Formats: sequence, structure tokens, C-alpha cells
Amino acid sequence: MSKTLLIFAAIFILGGKSYTQIPSLDIENYVQQYLNLDIFSGVVLVAEKGIPVYQKAFGLSDREKNIPNTLHTQFIIGSMNKSYTRVVILQLIEEGKLTWDDKMIQHLDGFTLVGTDQITIRHLLNHTSGYGDYHSRAFFELPFEQKNIATITKIAQRMELLFPPGDGNEYSNTGYVLLGAIIEKVTGKSYAENVKTRIIMPLGLKNTYVENVKTIPERSIGYLKTLEGVEDNLHFLMEPKPDGGFWATAEDVMIFYRNFFYGDKLISPASRENDDFFQQIQPVYEMPGRAIPIAGGSNGNNTVHIEMLQNQTSIVVLANMDEPVAEKVGLGILKIINGNTPETPTLPAILTVHKAYMEKGVEYVKENFETLTRNFHPSDPKDIILNNLGYYFLHKGKTADALAIFRLNTEQFPEVANCWDSYGEALVKAGDKAAALAAYRKALDIRPDLRSAQDAIKALNE
Repeated sequence: MSKTLLIFAAIFILGGKSYTQIPSLDIENYVQQYLNLDIFSGVVLVAEKGIPVYQKAFGLSDREKNIPNTLHTQFIIGSMNKSYTRVVILQLIEEGKLTWDDKMIQHLDGFTLVGTDQITIRHLLNHTSGYGDYHSRAFFELPFEQKNIATITKIAQRMELLFPPGDGNEYSNTGYVLLGAIIEKVTGKSYAENVKTRIIMPLGLKNTYVENVKTIPERSIGYLKTLEGVEDNLHFLMEPKPDGGFWATAEDVMIFYRNFFYGDKLISPASRENDDFFQQIQPVYEMPGRAIPIAGGSNGNNTVHIEMLQNQTSIVVLANMDEPVAEKVGLGILKIINGNTPETPTLPAILTVHKAYMEKGVEYVKENFETLTRNFHPSDPKDIILNNLGYYFLHKGKTADALAIFRLNTEQFPEVANCWDSYGEALVKAGDKAAALAAYRKALDIRPDLRSAQDAIKALNE
């Protein structure tokens, strides 16, 4: 799974006071709290007008070999590289090779499903195309070399739109991969080659990698803190694509975004004037204390660049641990800079809920669910937390605990079909066929096409 705090930026409105210098000691003490919980390792960089005023590496790049992170360590920046894809598209529009209103099917063949003939470049860039996400268990099980633009384009050809183009907004990795396919078609060069010649070389980025990730010299290994302990994410490794997966150092990320927000080496002022994203954030350039965050993450990795546009202060946090830790650290540093008190760090939501359940029971979890789950990625549905915890108990043979957690999930999220589907599975395990059938039927009432519930009912009736 890959997520971001967007390419369409969220605007953080934080009241603040003016400052004469970055409060480095406060930042150091704040980051140390995350280290004490063993939920952060990575690099923190704070810069004023492109000049680093605080930068430090924390923790280990490779736990097995005891290799520390350094300022030269490369991290996966995840969906942040959608910004790079955006830049290439804007350049092609400047060159007259594309227009904002070009239809996707003018450049890509094989799209025949309803509505796809109306999708424009603007729709794809702004997450309004109607496409959702191509990520699935089947995709992740593909061989390493097949997880590429060509494969995802074929998947997209079979994907029905969630809404007519322009009628809604749905964060879409699929849309950005299709932009990459259009870039390749229009230029006759690979997406990676376009990024190298159009962005990396002009900016002199020496530590940004867009292909051949297995050969990166100082590549960090990502880690997840789970109920089973700390696990690496090597089995999730794949080549970068237009929707995410570049590798970079904190300094290279900062250099790119300074040019993205202010410079003229990549895109012209006219391009920013015609881009809905830059139109949206334009007022923030005059607002002290406000900032634009752009983030990326996947299992075991999380990164964020936060830009205070009015005084050109950059906060970059790259982490080789699970999201949303980099975003939490970055937003905490933003609060410190603005003279506010950041949130006290907590363990990942599933660990916090598990601890609360084991010590205080299911009613306590029910009554304090929002507080217990505040350390969770804001774009993810929270039913995932209890669902994963329920399966943890189920696989451990603790069926009664699994039932309690799955039942709570149906109470917290009664309109989510998967909650009832999972509850049905636990009821089958417990030998309660009648209750299981009722749970599966409830799942199908909500989502009639849920195959797992259909198959489960068929099996129970047989």
C-alpha cells in the first residue's frame, strides 16, 4: 500500500510566533521521544531558504548489520515522487506536446470502459479521473520485473471508474501511473529517463535514484514495529514508478521542492498560474506560520517535506520505519518552530489497542477508541486496526479474543462489509454456523459483490 498526504496539499493553519533561530535543542529532545519508543529511525533536516540549519541522522539503516543511518543514506520517498511526475507533465504542456484538456485516449490505446474516453490530463493530475487504486494482493504477488507501468496500464484498462471524470475526488495511484505511460508515449523515452534528464540533471541531484534500486549504494532497509516485533520490508521492494518509489537523501528532497515551490529551473511561473495545485496554495505564500506538507509512505517507510512558504523554511523527515512516523515527527517540528507544543509520541495504533485490550478489556477499547488510535495514518480507514488485531488473535488460536475484537469492529464500523466478513470467519472458527451465516449475509447486504462472503455462505450451506 502506498499513501500520501497528497499531491493536492493539505494546508496546515497553525498560529505561531516569529523566531530568530531554529530551536534545535527542542527538536532534538522531541525526536528522542520517538527513538525511546523504537518507532523512528531516519534523517531530520530543517533549512532556511535552502541552507540547512539543523540536520541529523538517527537510528540504524540496517539492523541486522548494525549500520547507522547517515546524512547520505537513501530512503524511499514513496508518493512524494508524484510531484516529480507532475513537473514532467507541466514541462510537456509548456513544450506544446500535451494540453491540460488532452483526453487520455488520445495517447493511450485499449481504454473502452464507460467514462474512460472523457478522462483528461487535468483529471489524472488532480485525482478527479474516477480511477481508484491498482494495489491488490494479486499485484503484490507478481514477480519483481512485472510490477511496472505496462502491467498497471493493462490493469487500468479493466478497472471501472468510481465516478464520472470530474465529478468526484479519489486519491489515485493508478492515475499517476497512467500519466507516466503518457509521458513515455509522447517523448519516446522511458519515464525514468525523462526524470533524469528533466529534473535530476538540471538540479544536480547526486543522490536521487529512479531505477535499478537493488544497486543503490547506501540504501536503507525499511522496518515495521508489529505485534510480533520489528520486521523488515524487503519482500515489498519494487522498482520506482510514476506514482511512487524513488529513493533520495533529505538534501536532494529539499533541493527538489525548493525548485518546485519557488524556482524556474523546472517549471515557469506561467505553469504555476495554470495549475490547480499551485492556484490552491497561492494564498499560503503570504501567510506566516502556515505550511504545505507533501508525504509518502509504504510498509516500513515514511517521508514528508513540509514547506513554510512565507519564510521559505523547509522541514524534511525521511524514515525507514512505518508510517505515519515521519509525518508525525515533521508536524511536531512545525509546531515547535511555530512556538506550539507537539503531541506526545505514542506507539502505533494497533500496538496501543492491543495493550489496552489485554490490560483493560474490550469495553475500555470501545470507550477510548479514538484516543487509542490517534497514531494512525489519516487517510487509512480505522477499521483496519481492529481487523488486523482480530486476525492476529485468530492465527494465534485465541478465538475468544478474536471474536471480541471482530464484534467490536462491527459495532464501531457497522457499514463496512469487511468487518462483518471477518467476524463471520471468526464465528466459523468458533463453530457457530448460524451466527456466521448471519454475519456473512450482513456483509452481502452492504456489498453484494463481496466474493469472500459469497464463497463462505456457499461452503457453510454445503
